[in-house]
Amino acid sequence: MGYKIAVVGATGNVGREMLNTLAERNFPAEEVFALASSRSIGRTVSYGDDDLTVQDAARFDFSKADIALFSAGGDTAKALAPKAAEAGCVVIDNSSYWRMEPGVPLIVPEVNGDALAGYAKKNIIANPNCSTIQMVMALKPLHDLQPVKRVVVSTYQSVSGAGRAAMDELFNQTRGIYVNDPPVKEQFTKQIAFNVIPHIDEFMDDGATREEWKMTAETRKILDPDVAVHATCVRVPVFVGHGEAVNIEFEMPVTVEEARKALKAFPGVSVIDYRQDEGYVTPQEVAGEDSVFISRIRKDPSIPNALSLWCVSDNLRKGAALNAVQIAELLVSDYLPKK
Repeated sequence: MGYKIAVVGATGNVGREMLNTLAERNFPAEEVFALASSRSIGRTVSYGDDDLTVQDAARFDFSKADIALFSAGGDTAKALAPKAAEAGCVVIDNSSYWRMEPGVPLIVPEVNGDALAGYAKKNIIANPNCSTIQMVMALKPLHDLQPVKRVVVSTYQSVSGAGRAAMDELFNQTRGIYVNDPPVKEQFTKQIAFNVIPHIDEFMDDGATREEWKMTAETRKILDPDVAVHATCVRVPVFVGHGEAVNIEFEMPVTVEEARKALKAFPGVSVIDYRQDEGYVTPQEVAGEDSVFISRIRKDPSIPNALSLWCVSDNLRKGAALNAVQIAELLVSDYLPKK
């Protein structure tokens, strides 16, 4: 006996990674349903050694499932998550739609797993933004060591965060440049091949993008509402893996050695920090890895009580699928009836 799991958006990048992660981690699933939009009905997706036939998410009876992992965008989450929740299925949603909703826990299990206790108010749990997840994984052990006052972060976000079509656009533009084809822009506002774009999601009235707002609002909800965050989010021509340059100001001094020790002891974090060639981790090296990798830990001499570090993670794994599955694991371990 086990739990019945639905994966909504099973044909997308993150949906496929959710299925892979469930299988790899031997999640106690009796049955897994692969769900997507009507145009994907009848396709097959892999779940361990099995092939699952995709069903129509809009017509699925969610009372058949104990947990639904959603990775199908905000519109689908808005329409189907309440329907699933009302049917008694606990929703773990990867879109941004429910993250700031009162009564919906926004969870990174290693950071604020205890906040999952409030999930039953709506039967919906939100998975944070990929860039937020890896940053709060780095901040939590340091915040416990000495309260963080302010964070300034610049992100270097891979195109997989924008979906499979975005990955195709990077590939096609890169190939086209070598044969003198003009770059075709469909997913991005400017050429992404051999370029960087300081624009992720839509612009807001104050000049920030919604991606930058998400990092600020979500970090404060997950970690501490008193932490000030300023983000600049940039899309880079990398297929998988987000990098972040993070500057952290503390209330009191924290040494590099203290920070390194706290980070090394924190679950899900790996410190690779040597002051030499190749003594740091890059996005290309973390594809398929579960950890958040920390490098380049150093003192910031420009202001009191500040450190800088480099943070890298696979945005499809810990930044999305793995975090959702870890939430499900915590749910069945501590909250749902045993099967």
